[in-house]
Amino acid sequence: MEEKKAENIVLLDLTGIASFTDFFIICTGTSDRMLDALAQAALQTAKKDFKIHAQSRGLASSGWLVADMGDIVLHLFSPDQRDYYQLEQLWNEGKVLVHLQ
Repeated sequence: MEEKKAENIVLLDLTGIASFTDFFIICTGTSDRMLDALAQAALQTAKKDFKIHAQSRGLASSGWLVADMGDIVLHLFSPDQRDYYQLEQLWNEGKVLVHLQ
């Protein structure tokens, strides 16, 4: 995500907290085009490097795309939607493993 210029990247460890996944990756894209590019890059990397076949859900125009990769759920937000949903606060029991501005 960092290579594709995602902003405010957070890796959140939810092991033992959420029953449906172990990690959230949360990041921000500054435009619809960027959100789509980030989603495609993540899906291609998951497939190529880890043999994980996932699809993103949501529309870049809505400001939130999500990809469920099993142990990892990727959340791609526009700045406004990230501020609105505040997933880091909602899942504040999780441990922040990485935070890149």
